[in-house]
Parts: sequence; C-alpha cells; structure tokens
Amino acid sequence: MQRIGVLTSGGDSPGMNAAIRAVVRKAIYHGVEVIGIKHGYTGFIEAEMAPMNLGSVADIIHRGGTILQTARSEEFKAPQGRARASQNVKRFRLQGLVIIGGDGSFRGGLQFYREYKIPVVCVPGTIDNDIPGTDCSIGFDTAVNNVVDAINKIRDTATSHERTFIIEVMGRESGYIALAAGLAGGAETIVIPELSANVEEICDKLCRGYKRGKLHSIIIVAEGAASGLEMGRQIKEKTGFDTKVTILGHLQRGGTPTAYDRILASRLGAEAVELLISGETCKMVGMVSGKIVAENLEEILSGKKEIDMDIYNLAAILSI
Repeated sequence: MQRIGVLTSGGDSPGMNAAIRAVVRKAIYHGVEVIGIKHGYTGFIEAEMAPMNLGSVADIIHRGGTILQTARSEEFKAPQGRARASQNVKRFRLQGLVIIGGDGSFRGGLQFYREYKIPVVCVPGTIDNDIPGTDCSIGFDTAVNNVVDAINKIRDTATSHERTFIIEVMGRESGYIALAAGLAGGAETIVIPELSANVEEICDKLCRGYKRGKLHSIIIVAEGAASGLEMGRQIKEKTGFDTKVTILGHLQRGGTPTAYDRILASRLGAEAVELLISGETCKMVGMVSGKIVAENLEEILSGKKEIDMDIYNLAAILSI
C-alpha cells in the first residue's frame, strides 16, 4: 500500500477533522502517501484531489466541520459517475480509500469496491448515531452537548415565564440525539421516531404536573417523529398552556468537537489506515465497550441500530 485517498461525505459532523488528521498522520507514519478528495464523491468524480502532508492537517483537531468539505452526490449513484471516479483512481494511483460519513456514504463505497475492486474502509461520522457496529459515531457526543446547552438556556426562560417549551432536534429517523439529550437535560417528555407519539398522553402528563404545582415543562421532539410546530399547536389547543417551540436545526452540527469525539475520531481514523495497510477491505471501524472493532461493511448496511429502551424507560421514570 503506497497511496490512499480520504474523503468526507454526506452531512458534516464535529470530529471529522480529527479523523482526517489521524488518517493522514498515521499513513505518513507508515510511509503511505495520502490524497485528499474534496467535496465527497462529487470531488472524486471531478478530480478535486490533492496530496496531503503533515502540515495539511495541522491545527484542525479542534475545528468543527471538515477541511475537505462534503456534499451529497446523485451522480455517484449512477454507473457513469462511478466510472468517472474510477478514472481518477488510476490517475492518482490510489490503492485504497478511507470514507468518513454515514449510511449513504458507506453504500457508495461498497458499490464502488464491487465494481472496481479498490479496497475501502469506512469510518462512521454522523451526529445521528444511527449506524450499527459502534456505540457512538463521530459527532454524536458533540451534538448531544450542543442540545443540552440549548435545553439549559431555554429552561431558564421556561421557568421565568411558566411556559411549556418544545425543542425539536435533528436525527432523521433516529431518536438517539433526542433520547440522550432529553435524559441529560432533564426533559419531561421525549418523543422519538422509534416509538409512536400520543399527544393525548403528553397533554395528560402536562396537566398532572400542573396540578401538583409544576409550572413549566421541556419536551424534546426528534424531527423524524413529529413536527415540533404542529405538536406545539395541538398541546396549546388541548391544554391552554402557553407553549413555545424552538427548532435547533443545524446549530447541533456545528462547533468545537468534544474531547470524546476528538479521541474517538483519532482512534477510528488511525485504525482505518491500519486495516488498509494489512490488506483488509469492505470494513467499518467502530468502538464497542471501549474497544476498537472492525465489522463487515455488508453486515453493517443490512442491520439496524436499535434504540436502548432501558435509557428511554429511565428517562420516563426520572421525569415524573
């Protein structure tokens, strides 16, 4: 293995830069050259590619986002797009790829390997934390901390004005951000896509709390479960409580990555290089119970990460 490429694809997540840094420096440590591919698969097709060195990744471990930039590429999903990318594999003499991203990015890498046989190792980078085979994906911890910080600030206003606040968080079809942030932030109700939401039950809980003297509440809603605005409208109609809605949006994806995300990204990025050098392909590196693991990419993509019901039930008990 003499030269590898690295790209970030899909939505950005805090810690991606730490992973890029680890890939570049671990590869150089082993005498392997690294080509940085900008704008994800779009840049792979358009040959937006350049050599990286130790200086390329200096002073980036603390920065959010990704210095390689990222994008979603419809063209790479078509055989013609992947054929153009394969020409750049030859042009830049790549012998392996490290792909940092989520489910869609991994599927693209697996398909590319099947057609062109260039070894790929994937690193999970998504705030949604919806990828099986790892306890946490890069960016999840930072996103949860961003949400908890917002909950803390909103709770001050909720207390002062005796209001019910609904906070809508990201996560597509995954409730991991909502669940973790809701538990850490002491939310009274957590609504996630994995479990059906019952507005009547939510309203009943709010009313019971009001009767015993509770004058404010925080409800966390995952975007894949319900519209925060619509839920706020229904709660206000059914209870008469002053109900406000905050949609955090992409605020959750930005900012300085936490120490946990930096360490996780560094370990996973370095291990991805080790796997390529040792001849492995179609693997995803992850962390399970504090240990680095390498899982078969096909198995990862055919599986589904289930929500931890123990955490959900605990959050419900503690919010009584």
